[in-house]
Amino acid sequence: MKVLVIDDHALIREALRGVLKELKGDATIVEASTGREALDLLGDQPDFGLILLDLNLPDRDGFAVLADLRERYPAISTVVLSAFNDRENVARALDVGALGFIPKSSTREVMLSALRLILSGGIYIPPDILVRRGAAPSSPPSDAGGTGSRPQSPRDLGLTERQVDVLALMMQGKSNKAICRTLDLAEPTVKNHVTAILKALKVTNRTEAVIAVGALGWDLRPGAES
Repeated sequence: MKVLVIDDHALIREALRGVLKELKGDATIVEASTGREALDLLGDQPDFGLILLDLNLPDRDGFAVLADLRERYPAISTVVLSAFNDRENVARALDVGALGFIPKSSTREVMLSALRLILSGGIYIPPDILVRRGAAPSSPPSDAGGTGSRPQSPRDLGLTERQVDVLALMMQGKSNKAICRTLDLAEPTVKNHVTAILKALKVTNRTEAVIAVGALGWDLRPGAES
């Protein structure tokens, strides 16, 4: 696996090298200290499998760099690492296309666990963001029976098998067009499924859906019990 670490702090890059080597002993790690340097490296070496991006860069806004990365290299998994892990920044990073948001204050074990989840097809959201979900406009849905308990699976909310498939791909950061290709569905059909999913989860957009699923504790990765 080839990884690009984008951070202007040498000590942070060194710490991340240690984490990545523990995660994948044969990983090739390339470093960049600015957004411009990172994009130049990717222009010459587009074969990266993972990008770790700090939002606080000296030359460009980190969100602008993230948007560029997702537009130019959508096949490369991009994960944000930042000290600014408030709910707004986490939601914005996921909106732009990050597959996870790892606070820089995280322990080595948490970083390893987060990266393993992302590499296996999940999206990592800081647990305290999920805990604070009650501050959001809507709270995690309760079961249809009105007991107030959380649904144990998507099917408890009335989602069909195909809608669960669509939701699982949404959790991987896939766009509607990518979901169409993966499931061999027409785009209007996918849009209808996404609308039904948002309604069932009582959220208004895809980012809130990802956070809601995280709060509910559902594991929608292939082979996982849902």
